[in-house]
Amino acid sequence: MTTSATPDPAPAPPPSPVPVPGAPDTAPPRRGTRGSIVDAAVALIADRGFSATSVDDIAAAAGVAKGSIYYNFGSKTALFEAVIVEGVDRLTTALRASVVGLDGPRAIEALVTELLIQVQTHPDFAKLVVAEVFRTGRDWQHSIRQVREESMAVFADVVHATWPDRDPSLTAAAIFGATLVAGLEWLAFQPHRPAADVRAAVLATVLHGS
Repeated sequence: MTTSATPDPAPAPPPSPVPVPGAPDTAPPRRGTRGSIVDAAVALIADRGFSATSVDDIAAAAGVAKGSIYYNFGSKTALFEAVIVEGVDRLTTALRASVVGLDGPRAIEALVTELLIQVQTHPDFAKLVVAEVFRTGRDWQHSIRQVREESMAVFADVVHATWPDRDPSLTAAAIFGATLVAGLEWLAFQPHRPAADVRAAVLATVLHGS
């Protein structure tokens, strides 16, 4: 008598995209050598951490010679700094664009939605931010602090206009952190959940009592 093997459970489907009414369907631009190196560095450092990722590892993943990394960036530290600056600049630009013409709770909703979109579109960078950016004593700390403040200022400005009696810096950090962690939780552990559920849960938290 033979028994049939129990089939492995089907993998969870990828998370649904964060809904953005009227958003254009555009393909990402092609990346050159420098972009390929940045992409490889983001993926490896997000997975292993900065200290455990070597220049040889990054070169192999990017499909370039080791010398190309030194030619384009000078050092691993300078490469990581460029990774952070590029990623935060991209995020800041997207956040600013999301709140044009909006204010109050609608602007908060737009920021949360856009940050979730960025987490879903660039998950490795989001993980890297959580793992590395808040470490102290790093060579790149000063320059990263500057670009981080630009990004966080978008949240702080909206918070100040929406809730003048609240501390804009800490409230902005709370909203940013709640959205970032909820987005990563969604991608890593609950990808079956609709994007609308994630967005609604964050907004219910950050707008409570407003």
